[in-house]
Amino acid sequence: MPHERSGRATMKDVAALAGVSAKTVSNVVTGTAVVRPETREKVGAAMRELDFVPNLSARGLRNGRSGIIALALPDLATAFSADMLHHLVEAAHERGFAVQIEETAASPERERDLVSRARTHLVDGLILNPIRIEDSVIERDARLPPIVVIGEVEQHSTDRVLVDSRAGARDVVAHLIAQGARRIAAIGGDSRAEGATATSRLRLAGMHDALAEAGLEPEPDREVDTLPWNMAAGAQGVRELLTRGAAFDAVFCFTDSLAVGALSALAGAGMRVPDDVLVCGFDDVELARYTTPDLTTVSFDRADFARATIALLEERMADAAAPVRAVAVPHRVVTRSSTTRHG
Repeated sequence: MPHERSGRATMKDVAALAGVSAKTVSNVVTGTAVVRPETREKVGAAMRELDFVPNLSARGLRNGRSGIIALALPDLATAFSADMLHHLVEAAHERGFAVQIEETAASPERERDLVSRARTHLVDGLILNPIRIEDSVIERDARLPPIVVIGEVEQHSTDRVLVDSRAGARDVVAHLIAQGARRIAAIGGDSRAEGATATSRLRLAGMHDALAEAGLEPEPDREVDTLPWNMAAGAQGVRELLTRGAAFDAVFCFTDSLAVGALSALAGAGMRVPDDVLVCGFDDVELARYTTPDLTTVSFDRADFARATIALLEERMADAAAPVRAVAVPHRVVTRSSTTRHG
């Protein structure tokens, strides 16, 4: 039976229901002290039952902050972005922050707008995911507010959280080679300097690392440039390989969304996966577990990534002069049916 109360719930109400002190509830809401996970869960459950809403504006009056952070991702339509967004928002809420969300891929000026809002204290800090350092505000502005960059863009102006894309690509391509593949195609690379993204450069370099370690040479005809990285582009990448007449026995797709499209196009061309061709992706989105066959991919813990990002941003907001840090979240290759031949 729901907890009965009259009027708007207070922190004292939450504390009484959760069986903790009001100070502990405050620590959960504001993120000003470490709270054990089981205690945080009890407080969260009490907040939900009481429909308690933290007064972020009052908090801001006390500490000069808005209680809001901004998050900008390049393409909110992809499965990876949706998954990453979910975990980042959850991690922010655990620390008492509301989140403003923006999409930036086609409009780098949106990053500049977010920086302006941070300077005027409409938001306390920013999480940015630029796809090209050349286009990002962090390369063009020396007066940056608290910012954490997520993703592969390498720079030394701001803190960042990343997965080692080059190592991940090397590891998954090495897996393809261990399965007997020798003519490995790539879908997602971008050889044009004016359009190449940080991620495409690193994942292509990682593939080349694995080939070199196995004594194999990269073949440009087996490398397809394609943007954006969605399912349609993955299918088009396979069609491009077939049109070129490129011989391939495996396909490394730079994202799982590309790989899903590639699986569809290969089936349409009468090519069996994994019997005729191996396929792998990168990111381990939920869909990768439900394709036919299910998809080998590079995985990392999204919740850990999100918590590291929010923690780093809080540290930067607390100390603007602290040394810039980079945090790498571990990855692993998850082997599934798309690269497992039987018999």
